[in-house]
Amino acid sequence: MCAKKFVPYANESDVLEIGSLSIENRIDRISLSGDIDLTLDKPGLALAKQLQKLLADVVAQLEKQELPDQLPPPEVTSVANPFE
Repeated sequence: MCAKKFVPYANESDVLEIGSLSIENRIDRISLSGDIDLTLDKPGLALAKQLQKLLADVVAQLEKQELPDQLPPPEVTSVANPFE
C-alpha cells in the first residue's frame, strides 16, 4: 500500500492501487476499478492482506455512522459548452 494513510470516505482525491486494482476515495462512496490476481504464492498473499485491510477499514467507517437506506441520486447540472 502507499505510505499515505487511505481513510475511506475522507475526501475526493485519494487513490490507492493494489495490484492493478484502483480504489478511489469519495466522500459518499469508494469506487473500485481494474483487476487483481490473488495468486497462490507469497505475492498473492500480500495483495490479499492489503485488500482485506482496505475492506476492513471501509466496513469500520460504515459501521461508525448512521446510514441512510439508500443514497439519493446525484444532482446533475448542465453547463454551457465552452467550445461552441
